[in-house]
Amino acid sequence: MLALPPNVNVESMKKAKPIAEDELRPEYKRGDFGPMVRGKYAARLKASSNIVVLKPEVAKAFPNAEAVNDALLGLITLAKTAARPVRRPSRTRAKTTRAG
Repeated sequence: MLALPPNVNVESMKKAKPIAEDELRPEYKRGDFGPMVRGKYAARLKASSNIVVLKPEVAKAFPNAEAVNDALLGLITLAKTAARPVRRPSRTRAKTTRAG
């Protein structure tokens, strides 16, 4: 059996959690803080974040975020430098009517 250091509670090694107080201090009043609004900043957070979720098979192809970014930047560069096909006007043939 292992020896325990002196003054150790054998029954529980966990620290006691402090009891949370839900009450405001007497010098504060709830009205001083204005109305509580749920999700007040949710739209701002959503607009400022740019999270992309990859399919699992795509995520397996890349070891980390830097590799994904490098691949995408290379694809963007390639797309900008690639020759784009020139659209030629389509030829329309005059419809001939069949005598019948």
